[in-house]
Amino acid sequence: MSTKARRIAVFLAILTMTSPARAQVERDGVEPESTQPDRQAELSAFVKAVVDANPQVNAARAALDASVALEGAAGRPLYNPELEIEAEDAEAETRALGISQTLDWGGKRRARTAVAESERRSVEADYLAVRWRVTADLLSALASYQTESDRSALAAVRSGTMQDFAELAEQRFDAGDISQIEFDLAVLAFTDARIKQATASANVAETKQAVSSLAVGSPPTEWPAIQTELPPLTVAPSEASDLVMSLPHVRAAQLRASAAAARVNLRERERRPDPTLTLRGGTEGDDTLVGLNLTIPLHVRNSFSYEVTAASAERRQAQQEAADISRQAYARFQGARERYQLSRTAWEDWQRIGGVSLQRQTDLLWRLWEAGELSTTEFLVQLQQTLDTRESALELRAALWRAWFEWLTASGQIESWLGTSTAY
Repeated sequence: MSTKARRIAVFLAILTMTSPARAQVERDGVEPESTQPDRQAELSAFVKAVVDANPQVNAARAALDASVALEGAAGRPLYNPELEIEAEDAEAETRALGISQTLDWGGKRRARTAVAESERRSVEADYLAVRWRVTADLLSALASYQTESDRSALAAVRSGTMQDFAELAEQRFDAGDISQIEFDLAVLAFTDARIKQATASANVAETKQAVSSLAVGSPPTEWPAIQTELPPLTVAPSEASDLVMSLPHVRAAQLRASAAAARVNLRERERRPDPTLTLRGGTEGDDTLVGLNLTIPLHVRNSFSYEVTAASAERRQAQQEAADISRQAYARFQGARERYQLSRTAWEDWQRIGGVSLQRQTDLLWRLWEAGELSTTEFLVQLQQTLDTRESALELRAALWRAWFEWLTASGQIESWLGTSTAY
């Protein structure tokens, strides 16, 4: 097989490439049953390992551990007893021992526990949201790397094809079959293809860096491929509200509002004075002393009403922020649903007719040009259009992946799709 023929064969393979298992699909016409589950399991294991080791996730985990400890601390008694010892030598020796205890009559301990519980649940939801965000970032980075790698392969084939074309054009120019202008056009097309190849290589390096910044220490050879056979949406419109309200960042906002409401209750209870009861016993000379003392703070100069006012304002702020986050999440859910459906429909159309049409078109162009039935200009225009269509197909696949990851995040199904779960 000649160099030109080999390049054409590789070129046609690139044109019909849609996934790592596409070669077998093209031969047999069906997807191997074990291929997709194996690739999905490999992707799930890789994502889980990277997310578990991510510093942002570990920082969120530390924040969750701290909130659990603070919840435990809030449930402990507010006041410890105090021991008093008195000794006095005067006309009569005085020896006394006392113990005092401030009583939580205002229910501050229960109020503090309610605040700490809401805050802990909010931080728990934040932890899950961080995991999902890192997961989505990693999947998007892998998809971008896979897209740019395929685009770089296409650019390499474009460059090789244009080089063969320029060499053939030179031979035909020397033979007097084409003009100087047509020969120069072929050389310019080869130069443009080399520029595109260099740009594509730079884009691969950039996307590789994005993956490496998340999957530290993992070489590209260990990065799993993302499948293109994505499922249709099965979520009914009536489920939208429940799915949105169960999203971690929405739940976190709702729980922050609950914590703010519990804090108002705490501030109101803190206005109530807590009495201190003291029991003393001892001797004064030959007499026995027994005493009971009750002390009650008087909130006269400061009634602590401003703290309640501030807490009430913070509660309203948290409630409005939660409502805004819920509305944005619902709008994102609807938008992600629509974008994914449109992208998936377009991708299915391309898989059904696009690749086959491009293969026939390219093969026909070469034969017509070599037979002299197409001018060099016409050949280049149509070949460039064919190559640009393939690049558009790669961009369509990237848009499909972006839409799918956006849908998984917006609907809260990213862990379900990967087959993973988060343990608190």
